[in-house]
Amino acid sequence: MAGFNSFEAFELDVLKEVGNIGAGNAATALSKLLGKPVDMAVPKVSLLAFEEVAERVGGSEQIVLAVFLRVEGEAPGNMFFIIEEQSAKRILRQLLSMRHEDEEESYSEMELSAICEIGNILAGSYLSSLADFTQLSMQPSVPGIAHDMAGAILSYGLMQYGEMGDSALLIETTFLEDCESLEGHFFLIPDPESFNKIFRALGVGQE
Repeated sequence: MAGFNSFEAFELDVLKEVGNIGAGNAATALSKLLGKPVDMAVPKVSLLAFEEVAERVGGSEQIVLAVFLRVEGEAPGNMFFIIEEQSAKRILRQLLSMRHEDEEESYSEMELSAICEIGNILAGSYLSSLADFTQLSMQPSVPGIAHDMAGAILSYGLMQYGEMGDSALLIETTFLEDCESLEGHFFLIPDPESFNKIFRALGVGQE
């Protein structure tokens, strides 16, 4: 991708600030929703190739919960909030005071709805931060949620929305609750031409 290396080297601090501000806004929104303090660590932010996305969550056959939505506007793309099952159960138990005891049992509609709302808040917060930095219009669609293998979820996204871009922005999100960290992976995968628009908006890749 044109400008990818220079973007990674020159603007990674901007992306870190996007993640930091987004995490702060998400923590505030979650605190209001849950009626309790929610702390989030400063997120780790990186750029990676699309084919590495599944590997970052344990491989294509790893069973995960994923909140996914479409980014609409001037820089369209796809967003995924992906968490492994053990983290999902801890989030249900510690953040939401909901217990999911049976290892084999599928998640209830209420549990899935709760995880989906957390993913929706994170997506909205991070996307709003990116839109503020780039001054590009970007809005999230209504989110969906899936409980499946990571590879199957990403393949569904490809079938649903067509070709995805070849790079992803990864924001590793960590909730802090009673000295225990609850981790999730947030991915923004712009459409093929959208990263170039983001580059130009941030003053990168003008050649």
